[in-house]
Amino acid sequence: MKDSVIEVRDLRKAYGAFTAVDGISFDIHRGETFALLGPNGAGKSTTIEILEGYRHRTFGEVRVLGVDPQRGGLSWKARLGIVLQSSGEAGNFTVRELLTEFAGYYPDPRSVDEVIAAVGLEQKQRTRAGRLSGGQRRRLDVALGIIGRPELLFLDEPTTGFDPEARRQFWELIRSLKAEGTSILLTTHYLDEAAQLGDRAAVIANGRIADIGAIDEIGGAEARIPAVRWIDDDGIRREERTHSPGALVADLMRDGGEPRDLEVVRPTLEDVYLDLILEHGAVDKRALLDAKEQS
Repeated sequence: MKDSVIEVRDLRKAYGAFTAVDGISFDIHRGETFALLGPNGAGKSTTIEILEGYRHRTFGEVRVLGVDPQRGGLSWKARLGIVLQSSGEAGNFTVRELLTEFAGYYPDPRSVDEVIAAVGLEQKQRTRAGRLSGGQRRRLDVALGIIGRPELLFLDEPTTGFDPEARRQFWELIRSLKAEGTSILLTTHYLDEAAQLGDRAAVIANGRIADIGAIDEIGGAEARIPAVRWIDDDGIRREERTHSPGALVADLMRDGGEPRDLEVVRPTLEDVYLDLILEHGAVDKRALLDAKEQS
């Protein structure tokens, strides 16, 4: 078994009669990027807060870097990097001042100059945090999360509000951290982001794990069968899933030329994810179908 930085066994968290996390188990291996996916209210945030030591569990066993988070002290916390969905206010301090201050909290911090360059804030290092744009502030959040040279980095919706170019630049930063050996737990609603960065993923629905595995294996082989779509001579939209889309397309063209609006669609992680949470009743079926139609 690979060396694990996180071990979770039968984790449960209840708030009175409501069970937010209902018996989930998983491991995260050292050096991998693991995506924890699920709709709002599925139990992701509760799980993350338990792993970070901010919330106590109701039942189950949890080890993060070999330590029970409920008993983790300062030396344990210094081994973690945490990037929350929203950051605290520090508008009167410059980027450099904040990073210099935070570096002093850790036994072996990264160079402030190195971190500023890594997140692309060289031109803004003398700018007060309150004057940064949303994307720049998010880069500062990540800088504060990695300044302590963490073994394990929690990234909670890290690119919310980023434009497409900024997101891709951020992905390169995360890949560089992984290449250095940092283990990463990522939560994101951007399924393309999970597909780009993740080695493995778990999908949570209604407090339970719907599926877990390598990014390109989530949902199983049947969920990834390509679909051929076209409009027939009667104007009716057709769809057929097949392991041999090329052969089906050839048959259609042989029967009377290329059909109108012919396309071959290979299911993405997002398609598989939506099917999983629908199957487990984590979203309203009509609302999901309407959203798919609009997209």
